Amino acid sequence: MLIVDAIATLLGGALLLRFWMQAIRVRPPSSVAQFTFQLSDWLVRPLRRIVPGVGGYDWASLIGAFLIVLLATSVLLLAGLSPQMVALAALQRFLSWILYGFMALLIVEAIFSWVNPHAPLAPFVRALNEPLLRPIRRTVPLVGNLDLSLLVAVILLQIAQILLGMLFSGHF
Repeated sequence: MLIVDAIATLLGGALLLRFWMQAIRVRPPSSVAQFTFQLSDWLVRPLRRIVPGVGGYDWASLIGAFLIVLLATSVLLLAGLSPQMVALAALQRFLSWILYGFMALLIVEAIFSWVNPHAPLAPFVRALNEPLLRPIRRTVPLVGNLDLSLLVAVILLQIAQILLGMLFSGHF
């Protein structure tokens, strides 16, 4: 199960990154592009025949990520869960992957800002985070020339993660 989860998370993460890069129109560095596209082309290219990109979004990458989650979660069928419960568990896991992916990008940006703000990948990571941070930066002022928007964004994503868990466990 651990190996299946690790492979699914890596592949799903690459597919979600691919979707996000294209959704916000960020051109990745060649090393990131090569890794992401080589890892996911085998699934995205056939899906594009069925699900074309509409509205500037790469729906095949997003649907591919969900299919990977669904496939990895289908192991729960062996534990006796119904197909409906497996689908709900997959949806929760998919949404969690998205939230954790955003948190990871924010943490990577924070590390770059502390360690090496001029690292080759730093502008790319900043560009990926900008759509999340822009509305927060409009409402959260600088504190002594310190930008707290990254911290606020991580806290908001953690709250969303908790609410997601409550929603799917029936505590709402």
